[in-house]
Amino acid sequence: MPDPRRAIPRTDAVLAEPRIAKAAGSLGRDLVKSVVNDVQRAARAGEIAPGDVADAVLARLPASASSLRPVVNATGVVVHTNLGRAPLSPAALDALAAAGGATDVEFDLATGERARRGRGALAALEAAVPDAGAVHVVNNNAAALLLCALALAPGREIVVSRGELVEIGDGFRLPDLLESAGARLREVGTTNRTSIRDYAAAIGPDTGFVLKVHPSNYRVTGFTAEATLGELAGLGVPLVADIGSGLLAPHPLLPDEPDAASALRAGATVVTASGDKLLGGPQAGLLLGDAGVVERLRRHPAARALRVDKLTLAALEATLRGPVPPVRAALEASVASLRERAEALVKALGDVEDVDARVVGSVAAVGGGGAPGVELPSVAVSLPARYAAALRTGEPAVAGRVVKDRCLLDLRTVRPEEDANLREAVRRCG
Repeated sequence: MPDPRRAIPRTDAVLAEPRIAKAAGSLGRDLVKSVVNDVQRAARAGEIAPGDVADAVLARLPASASSLRPVVNATGVVVHTNLGRAPLSPAALDALAAAGGATDVEFDLATGERARRGRGALAALEAAVPDAGAVHVVNNNAAALLLCALALAPGREIVVSRGELVEIGDGFRLPDLLESAGARLREVGTTNRTSIRDYAAAIGPDTGFVLKVHPSNYRVTGFTAEATLGELAGLGVPLVADIGSGLLAPHPLLPDEPDAASALRAGATVVTASGDKLLGGPQAGLLLGDAGVVERLRRHPAARALRVDKLTLAALEATLRGPVPPVRAALEASVASLRERAEALVKALGDVEDVDARVVGSVAAVGGGGAPGVELPSVAVSLPARYAAALRTGEPAVAGRVVKDRCLLDLRTVRPEEDANLREAVRRCG
């Protein structure tokens, strides 16, 4: 009997198959060839019939050349760091596509000469925060704070409350970040109580600036006290306010969350914030404040290493100028609308055997270090716990949360246009 492995098609023959050749044009020849080789090995092991090699290759090819997979966020955490924080608006996604090729990011088409980099995004940010004398954008909020330390306090002291020396995630800590810039920290007060007298006593000729940090992911309650920005602004030295989550103006649902406009009006010299949290845009570090100080930051040599690319600038401008971004829409969605959607989903799943889908009340969270402790009333579709893993590994991937042996799909963080995909994902797991 002839060896059936001789019937396995050669690599070049498989790559020449029209459907696979088309896939190689969009995914890249090397990626497709690696899948072909894997399938050929499976065929040699007898796991795949030689005649099924081409179909098996097509079935194993990824949807794109990137390993990142889109995920339906049904966790109830609006700004989920592990899922990429803020989902971008359709306008921002369109802007990303437009900026993907050659663009006038640093070029004046009218004169044919070099122009201010990202002028459209910076103008949009200035318009969104008119209290700022000038604005600048770097690649994240940690970079914004690092630039402040490099430019305003090299070899000098940064005065900061002990209760605000936070860990910013993944083991990175604010003190380490600032000290890496060559600054010295002058810690004042205690973990739970720091007064304006503590700051005033620490001010001296070596003071670079006073830093006020909004606590991230935690609250200090009980016997507490802290100095206000207005009090700190009267100390006669620069005041940097790290508001963290990127709220540009007060929001009625988040009364205790600091915002850029209020911080500047209170006297902050510079405000730093994130672009991919409550603002709802791409990852970016926002610097807003005194024109002279911001220009000093912009011209520091390290600013070049911390600058953002054209994709970030495009998405940021579209977020600021465009329609309501998904983060804000999720925050402001009414419980009644969420319940109506949940009931429609459960009804649509009524013919799935053993799905046991129910509509239940839920509690969502802001996430991303924003508004710690704030609970957002929500509505979820409740399924048996076994659905959690199946949904995460399905297509599309769906991330929910397991509570008391039930998998909850919280609709506050699912965009209405994703409901159909969510429904089909559940049906495939039934």
